Amino acid sequence: MFMDNEVPPVNRVDQIRSELADLVGQRIKVRANMGRSRIVERSGTLMQAYPALFVVEVEERRGRRARQSYQYVDVLTGTVEIYDVETGERLLDYTEEEQ
Repeated sequence: MFMDNEVPPVNRVDQIRSELADLVGQRIKVRANMGRSRIVERSGTLMQAYPALFVVEVEERRGRRARQSYQYVDVLTGTVEIYDVETGERLLDYTEEEQ
């Protein structure tokens, strides 16, 4: 089913979890495709990396803060994209490897 050099999706999710765990406490920008041509971009601090999801504390209007959670699988499929706030560089881009 998998070619010799291909990493199974389960291992990729573990890899994404581990890379995000290293970024806890850092500011990131999250771009999420919510379906129906609705894309939401938010900047915030990566607060926690749990076994099935990660949590980002985002700034909202009037200085309010909210916590958003995202699944690692969504990063793997490209539904959720993570960027460096300072450089705008995309982090954890696994979508190109699937070709």
